[in-house]
Amino acid sequence: MRDFCDCMSKKTSKDVIQPTSNTPRSTASSSRRTSKSDQSPRGPSSVSSSVPATGSSNGYSYNKDSWKSSVSSRSSLSSLRDFLPENPHVYHFKEIFTATNGFLSAKYSSSSSSAAWRCVIRGDDVIVFQRKFRRPIDEPELRERLLVICKSHHSSLIKLRGASMSGSYIYLVYDYVNGASLADCLKNPRNPNFTVLSDWMSRIQIAADLAHGLDYIHNSTGLQKKFIHNHIKSTSIIVTQSPSLNAKICHFGTAELCGETDCSSEADSVKPNSKFIKFEGTRGYMSPEFQSTGIATQKSDVYAFGVVILEILSGEEPLKYRKENGTYVRVSLIEMTREAVESGGVRRWMDRRLKDSFPEDVALKLAQLGLVCVEEDPDKRPDISWVVGRISKFYLESQSWTEKMGQLPADFSVSMAPR
Repeated sequence: MRDFCDCMSKKTSKDVIQPTSNTPRSTASSSRRTSKSDQSPRGPSSVSSSVPATGSSNGYSYNKDSWKSSVSSRSSLSSLRDFLPENPHVYHFKEIFTATNGFLSAKYSSSSSSAAWRCVIRGDDVIVFQRKFRRPIDEPELRERLLVICKSHHSSLIKLRGASMSGSYIYLVYDYVNGASLADCLKNPRNPNFTVLSDWMSRIQIAADLAHGLDYIHNSTGLQKKFIHNHIKSTSIIVTQSPSLNAKICHFGTAELCGETDCSSEADSVKPNSKFIKFEGTRGYMSPEFQSTGIATQKSDVYAFGVVILEILSGEEPLKYRKENGTYVRVSLIEMTREAVESGGVRRWMDRRLKDSFPEDVALKLAQLGLVCVEEDPDKRPDISWVVGRISKFYLESQSWTEKMGQLPADFSVSMAPR
């Protein structure tokens, strides 16, 4: 229990770098006083909103006396830009190589499509993911894409800091977030009878976080275009404790930077050059049309999200094999859910570690929502913005149910006692 819960500890806060003002003091300041509304606010976010990255003043209003300090503060602004979230890093490959000890450091994770190392780059605790390009990309295009992706600001997304290229590989640098994957929280290989998600509100909170994060990816006007995630699965979701349990989506921008998608800002469709298409996905999360074409869309994201919702409710894997009469039979979570909903057996289908303590009507509606998301026909799947509205309603209903039931004991969710 101690080892497993250690991974759910609070993330250490980082020092915030504040800019210094080099503006000279005026001896006649009393005659040139400005109102509070004319004074430029201090701090990184204020600088980024008042000084355009291109150096142009179009669309911006300046203080009438700001020209007097522009020269003296130019150097401090230049050094500050490296810390602005809108300014992504294109790392030199030597930085990546050195930080990972020549890629000899213990791998943070590894799969058939990528490897990852936890390290420190430029004083930041980060995770470096190595992935192959699916189509060629040059550095100017990389910078342009990074500039858009790194503008993302959402509590349910893990921040991309920058990237580096070497040969046919791209190295993506993300913030390190202390926590455990949703898959490990549900499956818990060390103790299958225990999960940190042992109460209903923690699970509906995770579902709400994921829905809002994916909605931001698909529809945020701040990102200037519509994106496709293409890696939604329980192993790509980190559950953190700060102080309550919340979910963060990993790998936002990976598909775009690796050339897996080429989604325009006008439509939810992709038209990649077939020469560079390579079929890739995770069993159990791939929509039927993705399996047949290898082309990812926002509707294939919704399909994968629906599968994750069913995982959160049942605690089961998307696909597994069960031995019956000496042979192994494939068991699909989607098929199990449909059978439970149609037969009225949702309570028996739910994760037993919830100890039957959940609002059955809300659980049923959330299971039905998950099934709508995994419809075989993509046109029958809802947009994620509609899903967000439904889950927000379920969250409020769950809160009302919790208030009626009374508060759970503080140690209920960490009990190691058998059921």
